[in-house]
Amino acid sequence: MTTGNKPYPYTAFRFRIEIGGITVAQVSEVSGLQLETETEPYEEGGVNDFVHQLPKRTKYQHITLKRGITDLDEMWKWHQDVVNGKFTRKNGSVLLLDSRGEEKWRWNFSQAYPVKWTGPELRSNSGTVAFEAVELAHNGIKKG
Repeated sequence: MTTGNKPYPYTAFRFRIEIGGITVAQVSEVSGLQLETETEPYEEGGVNDFVHQLPKRTKYQHITLKRGITDLDEMWKWHQDVVNGKFTRKNGSVLLLDSRGEEKWRWNFSQAYPVKWTGPELRSNSGTVAFEAVELAHNGIKKG
């Protein structure tokens, strides 16, 4: 959204998840859109006011998807397939939407598969929604 020539940042609550070309319903939180390039210090002889930092490999965080538990159990089934030795890797995307619901940013992740499933914390004195979380390992994130 822009007013005149001033761009405003997009809100973090309008997003969509696609995995294997299918929109994943009712995801309430996404975390792990993070990449970090490791560095190696290199001390150059005669240079005493700084140490060179040379880039090494880039590491990617696991992407975590959280959502309220419903009758749709495709994330559970996908993780159970991995537990049972069936590695079905899928490509996916996280889409950031503007106030009109139009795509503004897209982060594509490749060759993902679930490595962790976390069930809800159940309490008899709470009326909150039961959430599940699925953590995805992947081979990288690219802006699409």
